[in-house]
Amino acid sequence: MYSLKPLQNERNMIEKFLWVLPLCLWASITLGQDLKRPNIVVFLVDDMGWQDTSVPFWDKTTIQNKHFRTPNMERLTAQAYKFVNAYANPLCTPSRVSLITGANASRHHVTSWTKPDKSSPNLKIGEVDWNTNGVSPVPGIPHTFYATGLPEILRQNGYYTVLSGKGHFGPKDTPAADPRSLGFDLAIASGEFSYPASYYGRKSYDNARDGASSRAAVKDLDSYHGTDIFLTEAITREALKAIDRPVANNQPFFLYLAHYAVHTPIQADSNYVTNYQGKGLAPIDVAYASLVESMDNSLGILMDHLAKKSIDDNTVIIFLSDNGGVSIMPRWQDFAAGNRNAPLRSGKATVYEGGIRIPFLFKDPRRKLESPQEVKQYVQIEDVFSTVLDIAEASNRDSIVQIVDGISLLPFVEDPSFVDSSRVLLWHLPHYKGNSAGWSSAIRKGEWKLIYNYNKEILSLYNLTEDIGEQNDLAATYPLKVEELALAFSELLQERESRFPKRNSLRNREIPLPIEVFRQKNK
Repeated sequence: MYSLKPLQNERNMIEKFLWVLPLCLWASITLGQDLKRPNIVVFLVDDMGWQDTSVPFWDKTTIQNKHFRTPNMERLTAQAYKFVNAYANPLCTPSRVSLITGANASRHHVTSWTKPDKSSPNLKIGEVDWNTNGVSPVPGIPHTFYATGLPEILRQNGYYTVLSGKGHFGPKDTPAADPRSLGFDLAIASGEFSYPASYYGRKSYDNARDGASSRAAVKDLDSYHGTDIFLTEAITREALKAIDRPVANNQPFFLYLAHYAVHTPIQADSNYVTNYQGKGLAPIDVAYASLVESMDNSLGILMDHLAKKSIDDNTVIIFLSDNGGVSIMPRWQDFAAGNRNAPLRSGKATVYEGGIRIPFLFKDPRRKLESPQEVKQYVQIEDVFSTVLDIAEASNRDSIVQIVDGISLLPFVEDPSFVDSSRVLLWHLPHYKGNSAGWSSAIRKGEWKLIYNYNKEILSLYNLTEDIGEQNDLAATYPLKVEELALAFSELLQERESRFPKRNSLRNREIPLPIEVFRQKNK
C-alpha cells in the first residue's frame, strides 16, 4: 500500500511549512516564462566522495578539494542550491534502489550489492536474510522489494524516460536486470553489473581474456569500439542523442545519467591525466583525479547541450553520488582520521560519515538565484524520489505500491537556512564488508548521530556539529541522548521489519535492538 505519510518526527516540519504553500510558491516562479513542465536530469556519480571535487561541501576548503579540478561542478554550483548535509547509503545498490523507489534501505532490505560473492566467514555473526535480488516491479519474485519505479510514474505523467549508464537494480534473470521494467523508455549501456570491465573504447569497454568477453563488458556502445572515446564520454553522448527525441517532439524528459565513473577499475582518462602529474600524487591518485575530471567534463557537455537546444532554462539538474568515497579498498586501507576522506572517518561500506556523506547540487533554472545558496538541512538519497515527483507535478501517486520514506526537498529550497532538527535519518548495513566497521546501523537526529555495532553490541554517540570526524564518543557523557536515539532507532527498525544478522556462537540468538543494548548496560 502506498503512503507518503511521514514519520512522526517529521510532522513538525509539515506543520511549519503546510507543504502545499511551498509547492504553490514553487509553481509561481515560472510566471512570465514557459509554463511547460520542466525536464529533469538526475546526474548520479558512482563512488564519488564528499571531497572529490574542487567544490567544498563543508564550511572550508579541504586539502582533498585542492587535489581536484571540477570546473563544471563549480559552474553548476554558481546556479544551484548546494546541500551541505546530504547523504546516501554506504553501498551502491541500496542507494540506487532508494533513489528509484523512495524507500529507506532499512525498509526495502536491499542492504548490500545484489548477488554478491559469498560473504567472508565469521564465527560470531551469521549472514543476514536480505533482498539479494534487488527491486522488482513484479510481485512475488523471491528476495526482492516490490515497488513502483520513479521512471514508471513519470512515464505515466507524459515524460520520456531515459537511463544512460549504470543500472544495478537487480541481478541477472530478474526483472530489474533490464531497467526498462522499472519504467525507462530507453536504457543504454546498462544492466545488472556494478562496474565496467574497462573505460577504454580501444578495448571495447571490455576486458576479454582468451577470447572470452568479460561479464562486466559494457553493452550498447559498439559504435565506439576501437576508438579513443572514454566510457564516460560515450555514455554522455548517447544520453544526449536520446533526449533529442523528446525535445523535438516537445515532450518533457527525465534523464537518469548514471555514470560508472568513478568506480573501479581506476583507469586514467588521457585527456586529463597530465593535469595531475608532477604534483606529488601517487599514480593511482593521478588516475583517479583524471576519472573525476572526466566525469566533470560530462556534466559540462550536458549543460552545454541543454543551452544549445534552448532548454537549459526549463531543465532541473540534480547532481549527487551514490555513497561516500573509497577508503577501505586495497589502495586506501587507512581507517584513521588521516585517510583520504579526512576529516571524515572511514569510507564506502561503513556508516561513518566518510561512507555516507555525498556532494549534492540542485538547480532549478526557473528560480533565478542572485548567488549560490547553501541548504543546511540534512537529507538522504531517497528524498530525490519525492522531490522529482513534486517537480513533475505527478498526479497518479496512488498507483505507487510501496511506502515512501523520502520527502520533498522543495520546502528546504524555499528557506535554505531552515533546519528541521526533528527529522530522523537511518542507515542500515547489517553485513560484513571486510572491515571492522561492518555490521552496523546508524541514526541521525539534529546534530546527534548514534551508531550501533552489531558485532560488538556497542552504541556510540557523536555530535556532528562539533565532531564531523566522529573521533569523540559521547555515549557515556550523554546517556539520556543515547536512550532517546536508541528508542527511536529501535522503533524504526521494527516498523520497517529490518533484517539483522544472527550470532552463530549462541545458537542463532537474535541480535538485540539498540534500546535493549542500552537498557542492559544501564540497568
